[in-house]
Parts: sequence; structure tokens; C-alpha cells
Amino acid sequence: MRLRRHAKLLALTLGAAVVAVAATGCSAESSSSSASGDKKSIVVITPNPVGVDAFLKLSVDGSKAAAKTANADVKVYESTDPTSISQNLQAAIDAKPNLIVAIGFNFDDLMKTAPVDNPDQQFLQVDSCPENPAKNLTCARFKEYEAVYLAGVEAGLLTKKNALGAVAALDSPFIHRWTDPFGEGAKSVNPKSTFTPLFVGGNNPFSDPARANAQAETLAQKGVDYVMAASSGGNTGVFQAAKAGGFYAFGVDVNECGKEPGVVVDNAIKRVDVAIQNAVKAIFDGKPGGVTEYGLKEDGVGLTGLEADVASSGCVIAQHTDVLAKVKEVRDRIVSGELVIKDPAAA
Repeated sequence: MRLRRHAKLLALTLGAAVVAVAATGCSAESSSSSASGDKKSIVVITPNPVGVDAFLKLSVDGSKAAAKTANADVKVYESTDPTSISQNLQAAIDAKPNLIVAIGFNFDDLMKTAPVDNPDQQFLQVDSCPENPAKNLTCARFKEYEAVYLAGVEAGLLTKKNALGAVAALDSPFIHRWTDPFGEGAKSVNPKSTFTPLFVGGNNPFSDPARANAQAETLAQKGVDYVMAASSGGNTGVFQAAKAGGFYAFGVDVNECGKEPGVVVDNAIKRVDVAIQNAVKAIFDGKPGGVTEYGLKEDGVGLTGLEADVASSGCVIAQHTDVLAKVKEVRDRIVSGELVIKDPAAA
């Protein structure tokens, strides 16, 4: 069903004014960057409530920073399910902001049609992009699998049991970017290593610490001693299981080492805030459209362990300078193009 049809059905029962903001099933947050002046406007739509989700928090922070630089107002519509995602997008379109920012792969189908149906509206999709995007759709994507591969190299060098695992949100091609490369990276330096991925699933796969904790405990029972945590808001459950079960974990998106000191080895970080700021600037400078990929070479992804301040990061990897030296060598091979890490989500 077309987005416009969704809006009409809602309007019959709730009223057009309510559909615009309150009836979208979202939590809308506003931020003003200036008290005066001819200001632009940005609407950011998240696929889930931001809560403790590090990726979504970083996305919102990046959007607010971009808005401040552009002298723009920014509103955040937090979705709760696929229906509210569609409703929020239609509410944003009806509001006619200068830019609509859609966060995540959950918008892939909608971004195939919404920009085409609304050619005068600028869109930015972060972390994914449909094939052959419309000219008014700008996309910023990441090669997170490159950073995850490096984390796997660390785990392969550190493991004592040669048994590794992952707890990820969903068993889908896109989410396999956080699982498969971890096992492959470990295998590249430790051929004896085995890898077992488990998935959270359920009604709230990206923010379910309890289910993530249970899956991590299952891995511990299998004898796994290093786990890639890729369950977004559920990562705290993985870290808690690691502390209780005597194994180590890796975080994602930001430095999560402080959440359970002595447990989190390193993080496959993703500089989504920088990507959003770059994209917003390009769009407002009159250069919209196209797809920008951020990998190790572009410094769009990386490891906390490879940052200059690793010594004060709180990450376990800071204690293993010999491992970091080897990981840097692998990183340099990827950046130079000598080593190519395959994208699990590619057809």
C-alpha cells in the first residue's frame, strides 16, 4: 500500500493534524539549533526507540550536530514497529522539511518508492540503500564487515579454547555482516578455531538484553571463550553473561568496554555521526544523491584498539600490544586493497 494511502486511512479516524506527529506511534523529539534566522528543517526517523541503542544514539547525535552546523531545526521520530515506520515516514513527508533522514535497512523498501513519489523532497538513508536510488535520495553505507573481520583476527589470536561465537539480532544477510567476518578473521590466523553464531530474534531483536543474555549463556555452555556481540540494545545482556560465565565479548558501533570492565575486548566501531554530518552538508550545499561507502580506508569503521587513546579505552585489548601489532598489519593490507573482505550481504 502506498504511503499516501496509509495517511488517508489514518486521517479518517484520527484527523490529518494528528497523523502529522502524534498518531504515528512514535516518540517525537525536537531540537532547535538557533533562536533566530532563516532556518532549515530536518526530520530523523529511527526504526526502533533510541533507548540504549548505541548506533541509534550516535545517529541522532550526528543529526543534531549536522543541524547545528546548518542552522537547522531537527525533530526525531522514534518508531516502534514496521507500521509506525511507515506512518512516521508519511508524517515526515507531510511536514515538508528540507531533509528526511531514515536510519537503517528497515527503510529499504520505503526508500524505493518514497523518493520517486516525492521528487521535490530530499531524503538521506543511513546504513543502507536500495538498488538504483532516486536522484533525491542520498545514501551513506558502511563496510562494517571489515572492522568485524579485524575483531575476529583478535579473537583468533587470543582464544584459548579455539571456540568462538556471536550473538546477533537477526539471522538476515545484512546482520551477517557482524557475524560471518568474525569467524573468518579468526580462521585466517587460527585454522583450528570454530565459530557458532546465535540470533536473538523475537519481537524486539535489537533491544532484548534478556534473550541476548540467554543466547550468550548457551554459547558459554558450548565452551566458547570469545563472543561477538551484535544485538544493539541487547549487548548489555551479552556482556553480563560474559562476566558471569567467564568468557570475553566484543562490542559494536561505539566503545562499549566501560559497560562491563575487564570483559569487553574491543569494539567494531562505526562513525555514523561523521557520515551523517558529511551527507547533510553535501545535500545542503546543493550536491545531493549518490552512495558513499565508509570502510577502513575512509576511516568510517575501525577498532577501538587501533585508536590513539586505546590505553585509556578500558578495553581488554589494550593489554595485548603484540596482538594489536598483528591486527594493524591486517588492517593495512585491507586499506591497500591487497586483502579484500567479502560482504556477506552482497548477492
